[in-house]
Amino acid sequence: MIAVPITTAVSMVTFWLASISPFNPLVAYLGERYEKTSVEQREILAEELGLNDSWISIWASWARDVVLHWDWGQSRSLALPVSEVLTDRLPYTLLLAGTGLLIAIVLSLALGVRAARFPGSLTDRFATGLCYALQGIPPFVVALVAIAIFALGLGMPVGGASDAGADPTVGSIASHIVLPASVLGLSQVPWLLLNVRSSVLAALTEDHVTAARSRGLPDRTVVWRHALPGALLPFVTVIGARLPELVTGALLVEAVFSWPGLASATVDAAVSGDFPLLAAVTTMTCLAVLIGSLIADSVYLYVDPRVVDV
Repeated sequence: MIAVPITTAVSMVTFWLASISPFNPLVAYLGERYEKTSVEQREILAEELGLNDSWISIWASWARDVVLHWDWGQSRSLALPVSEVLTDRLPYTLLLAGTGLLIAIVLSLALGVRAARFPGSLTDRFATGLCYALQGIPPFVVALVAIAIFALGLGMPVGGASDAGADPTVGSIASHIVLPASVLGLSQVPWLLLNVRSSVLAALTEDHVTAARSRGLPDRTVVWRHALPGALLPFVTVIGARLPELVTGALLVEAVFSWPGLASATVDAAVSGDFPLLAAVTTMTCLAVLIGSLIADSVYLYVDPRVVDV
């Protein structure tokens, strides 16, 4: 399984980059006490913490603890085990990314197919114009505009997964995820929608579609049952290629909407030099992208079983 060596390589590179970075882990560990600690005490503490070991031995010890004991280390910025941070926050990030992807797929199929059915129509001009506009706008800018219009203007719930001081419930999560998931979905729409439009336009000129029309089938049936299935193959490929940016966009959107996912924890870890948490987030993000790509490939095989014979 290719995910294992790739994830291993990414985690090793993460530890290697940390070893050559100018960041001093003792500063984060001691905080304000660092300046008051003598050089001899610093050396003793570094030896006890294993900071003088080579990066490969530190990585090997970390990997062994993760695989055998699911021990990702201790988060200094949150004062919690990293495994607990991942357990609490990763489901929120996956929920946001999955909901955003679902919104992007539905919008892209609905608008893209209709734009291909009626080239040059108002729907076609609106869809392509929306795509070109969104391509040049960063997701966090779209998020700020959405907050100004829908949260401040219309009073939609925003900020976190529940109201201030209340525990998250299914209802509160469902209402608070609408804006961030919509913004995340819109950030992926340009590439998906334009792909659907061009693929359906090409499929409409194929022989089997022409034959379906010659049998007198309704235009809607011809498009959705004969042209669209063939157009879905490149669409699924594009979805798989966009997964890394979907994860990155989810972290940006989380930061703007204060969504309780991994984004805020990642920012705190980066600012405070919380390397155990950074290493865990990097590894889990890589693994999530690979799993998503595997799912996209599986869907590709389902849409066109002939790929197995190639």
